[in-house]
Amino acid sequence: MNTTSLITLDVDAGIATLTLNRPEKRNAMTDDMRTELIAALEHVTQDKAIRALVLTGNGKGFCAGGDVAGMQRRMDAPAGEVAFNGWSRQQRVHHTVALLHNMPKPTIAAVNGAAAGLGADMAMSCDFVMASESASFAWSYIHRGLIPDGGGMYFLPRRTGLSKAKELIFSGRKVDAAEALQLGIADRVSEPEALLTNARAWAAELSQGSATALALGKSILNQAFELPAEQVFAQGSQAQGICYTSAEHRESVQAFLAKMAGKEQA
Repeated sequence: MNTTSLITLDVDAGIATLTLNRPEKRNAMTDDMRTELIAALEHVTQDKAIRALVLTGNGKGFCAGGDVAGMQRRMDAPAGEVAFNGWSRQQRVHHTVALLHNMPKPTIAAVNGAAAGLGADMAMSCDFVMASESASFAWSYIHRGLIPDGGGMYFLPRRTGLSKAKELIFSGRKVDAAEALQLGIADRVSEPEALLTNARAWAAELSQGSATALALGKSILNQAFELPAEQVFAQGSQAQGICYTSAEHRESVQAFLAKMAGKEQA
């Protein structure tokens, strides 16, 4: 682990742990930090030896959202540049979220503390959320005169329902781990000292199967709420055709047939 980096990446037994590493600022996201995060996510996506990803934060917070000092610099830009600068920054934000959401392997947010604003959005971008008992979530954008820009308006209603998502976004209130579990924001809650161990174990469990089938299945499931049934079925048929040709499918069928043959001979 490179402890001087704003983002650290460890890989053990095929499970990558990506840590936001700005603990003195509760891992508030800066532009430099986002650049490192994008590079790390692209590496994890491309490395076939990595089967799953755990995203967490160093220190007491998961991610406090966007860096307020960066917001001040954006406001200080010449009036004629504010909008385009903001648009350009949003492209980077959305690229980061898309890398997490579309990563062709299981992802778990191990939320070790406060996840506010962009931090809460990033947690929702993962397939699963495991929250420490000391974790909290807040879509606090409203307190800065903003709207969720890291995917919260897409992901949160799909976890809590539309009305509850509106209530959380309009109020910006804090949700503790117990309520997060009740609302479906978190999938599991862990003791703080066991959070990473439990998250890595869950990641290992989720990624035992065929990497081909996991990647193709996830790509379709991510679209399942937006597509008509016929299109989901059609994409499933195409993906299954690819699975038929995979080494994982061939090896598992051959192993099963050999096992059955051994039982018959016995």
